[in-house]
Amino acid sequence: MSQPITLRTEVGDEHLDLVEFEARARRGEISPQSLVCLPAVTGDRFVRACELEFYNALHEPRQAHFARSFSLVRFPWMTSAIIFFNLAAFLYTAEGGVLEIDDMVRFGAKVGPLITDLGEVWRLLTANFLHRNALHLGLNMFVLFNVGGALENTYRTLDYLWLLVFAGLATTAASLFFSDAVSLGASGMVYGCLGGVVVFGIKYRSLLPDRYRRIMAEAAIPTVLGLLLIGFTSRGVDNWAHLGGLLAGLLTGAFMRPKLLLGPGPKWGPALRAIPSGAVLVFLIFGQSLLGDSVPVLKRETDDEFGISVWVPRDWRPGANPAGTWAFYNGLPGLGRATFAADAVQMEEGADAALQAQRFVDLLEPRAVGPEVLTVRKSPPVAVKLGERDAMKVRAGFDEPASSTEVVAFFIPRGEWVYQLVFHYPAEYPRYLRVVEHMVSGIRFNEPKALREARAQALLFPNSAQALGTLGFWLRREGQAYLAAETLRAAVKLDVSNADLRRELARAWLHAGEVEQGCDAAAEALLFAPDDAESFEVQARCDLARGRPRDALRRLEQAHAAAPHDESVNQARTKLEKELQKEESAAP
Repeated sequence: MSQPITLRTEVGDEHLDLVEFEARARRGEISPQSLVCLPAVTGDRFVRACELEFYNALHEPRQAHFARSFSLVRFPWMTSAIIFFNLAAFLYTAEGGVLEIDDMVRFGAKVGPLITDLGEVWRLLTANFLHRNALHLGLNMFVLFNVGGALENTYRTLDYLWLLVFAGLATTAASLFFSDAVSLGASGMVYGCLGGVVVFGIKYRSLLPDRYRRIMAEAAIPTVLGLLLIGFTSRGVDNWAHLGGLLAGLLTGAFMRPKLLLGPGPKWGPALRAIPSGAVLVFLIFGQSLLGDSVPVLKRETDDEFGISVWVPRDWRPGANPAGTWAFYNGLPGLGRATFAADAVQMEEGADAALQAQRFVDLLEPRAVGPEVLTVRKSPPVAVKLGERDAMKVRAGFDEPASSTEVVAFFIPRGEWVYQLVFHYPAEYPRYLRVVEHMVSGIRFNEPKALREARAQALLFPNSAQALGTLGFWLRREGQAYLAAETLRAAVKLDVSNADLRRELARAWLHAGEVEQGCDAAAEALLFAPDDAESFEVQARCDLARGRPRDALRRLEQAHAAAPHDESVNQARTKLEKELQKEESAAP
């Protein structure tokens, strides 16, 4: 047991052990002029505490001043101003009641796609001042007033402001990277303040007066753990945001010193300490312009079936879309939703991008677009260049009761296919047009899976008529008509009586513009399969290429007689009949 120390006070002598004496000396509870008797050092004499070396090593005037003067009674004006601002924001946004997802997006919540796609970094700040309902607001403001108010009493105003700013941004940043949820609320700043209190209580526990030690040291950690537990066991809580705010508060608090422990600073000290918060504010205000073309971050997506690849924003996800079978969207369910959809439309008569673009425009009617669409705005297709390819572009839009949507569609011919690329984006966010331009600029056409597999089969079995025929079929469909014809001609030599191969050879020559060779192959196919509907149909194509529409109609009628239920033959026959009737009615 340590030797007792006698401390002479106004009410009498007080006996302390060495541990307690050291603790009280650090807290400044023992004055340098207090009379102390330590028998091992002073014998029976009482000396002033300042005459003892070990006391001087323990006693630090600023710490003593801190221990004597620390108090939380000063009214927290800055915290109250922040609470007032949150309340004003809530009254402004809550006119329609509880905020729904679209309201959150509209008023400035943390919305990942609008930040990463459009650079709306200001949402990282504004989300901290919005609340979904009165209960959400009340809980956050109650904790902020008590915990934030304590920190405002403890630290310098600008230091406290930086903690709030850093915690708020860390909250939304953590949510941005780890959560897809649309989120809002001041809980990140609240957890930042809680983190600051935890660090303060640990660092300065020995200096705190008893009444504050119980609040800011002993009760802080259980309170934080309890609130985190409530968050993890509740639905609809952005726990990543809470953790981000808490870690920011812990980190900031580790570098902050209470104002009672600081001496007078330089004249420009406040201005220097305001720089971090000011720099963050400038970035948030002008960040969208500063980021420029660095957003969005794109990734390449490839569809092996279509043989096409395109740049897509990194955070977009696959999703069903009536505009195409290969589709992505930015993850938003309503306001702010942007989508991309691609499809390949087969046109056996030859890819006609202008025709397909016009068909797309003709389908843009309110009832066809959606049940809530009020009006549709559309313009005629225009010719554009996508890289080295000719294409058609369509601009359109439609208006609903609460929002408007812009549509940009591109139509790119390739062999027998027209690739249809359709983009939808909200009219409220016109910068999405830049995203569309970035995506379109990265379009690449690759060899489709079917053609690649057919080429592999032909290499493995070079003397197989079936393998060469399949390769020729896919080469023709991909627009490589001459190569397809050469391949099919080799297949016909291996199987001279195969009418299917001869018909395919005829199509390939006709697609290549070699009418006579195509017609010769069509006639040979008809000799080997005189009653086959496809042979008549190919012969009809040949007659049309030679400018004999009536002979072509006769061939189509023969094809219809051979296969009355073939829908493609019926459609071709009906279409040709109407064209001939128009010519007859227009003739003088």
